[in-house]
Amino acid sequence: MRIRGAFEQFHAVVDSKRPDAPGSKDAALSRHNAANGRVRRASFVPHFTPDRAQGIGMSPPSRRPSLESGGKLSIGALSRATGIPVETLRTWEARYGFPGPERKPSGHRVYSLASIPRLRRIAEALSRGHRAGDVVAATDEVLADLLTATASVAPDARLMAAEPSGSQSDILKAVEAFDTGNLTRILLQDWARLGPLDFLHTRIAPAIRDVGDAWENGRLEIRHEHFFSEKVGDLLRSLRLPFEERATGPLVVCSSLPGEPHSLGLQMAALVLTVAGCRILLLGTEVPVAQVASLAKDLNARAVAISVSRASRGAPMTTQIANLRHALPRRVGIVVGGDGAPRSRPGIEIIQNLGALDAWGRRLATAA
Repeated sequence: MRIRGAFEQFHAVVDSKRPDAPGSKDAALSRHNAANGRVRRASFVPHFTPDRAQGIGMSPPSRRPSLESGGKLSIGALSRATGIPVETLRTWEARYGFPGPERKPSGHRVYSLASIPRLRRIAEALSRGHRAGDVVAATDEVLADLLTATASVAPDARLMAAEPSGSQSDILKAVEAFDTGNLTRILLQDWARLGPLDFLHTRIAPAIRDVGDAWENGRLEIRHEHFFSEKVGDLLRSLRLPFEERATGPLVVCSSLPGEPHSLGLQMAALVLTVAGCRILLLGTEVPVAQVASLAKDLNARAVAISVSRASRGAPMTTQIANLRHALPRRVGIVVGGDGAPRSRPGIEIIQNLGALDAWGRRLATAA
């Protein structure tokens, strides 16, 4: 028997090709602040552009870039020249404004050759343990100071620059071998290097996708899927705890409603919200509407976050969300996300990606 190994998301999803296989649903609520997961392209997974996300690892350039008109490079050529994955370049462009493209008359984006030296310095800084948020938007002077300060302890570039596909392959190998130690080591190293949002977006979400794809093509089995899901769930819980202990913002109840068994994405969202300063109560999956509403009211929660994947979308789920809205006071907000989320309506906010959830959580915490 095989279980669909793909992930929908709370914030945008990678497309799923098959419905869930029978027998894969977790039990409903197991305990507060704990949730069991299954490797499906489930809710609360960050938005992906059409290109497959590759993570943030730097791969050595394999060939000379092809020049565009006027000495400009396509994004693929820029990636080959710097060893930085295309998806990472696009993420940096959207988040930090660098590298900034120009438009050809045809509308295609091209990048200046002058951006190559800076991108290589950024890659070097990342290889020395600096975070993307600290170096990509830094001035040239600050970037130079960071490189100078860490020059004597710089690790071999290959430690950070292992090709993204190789890094993902290492995760799959660890899952195949049920190697808890190696899987945890790989993910913790990336957590320390990337920071919460980049870690979830460029490491966890692609790993979820790859494990799902590996199940689909027969490389992995149900037991591998469950092993990976449980270990990642355990890791996300442990990473969340220090932030949870410090959080002083408003309370957000995180849950899914009956018919939605996916929960690993809820763990990702809970981590984002605690990093943003919110207190969270993670109920898990398939909690009845009446119980979610009564708990939110009893604990004076500021909002309820609901996850809806592609597999559970449709009129029944839309009705449940509407019922939840009716059962809650207007002071309690509702945020819903996932590929199966209904259209926005009064009193219900649709969150599209982890970055948007982070911004929403920070606004909520600041206003409290």
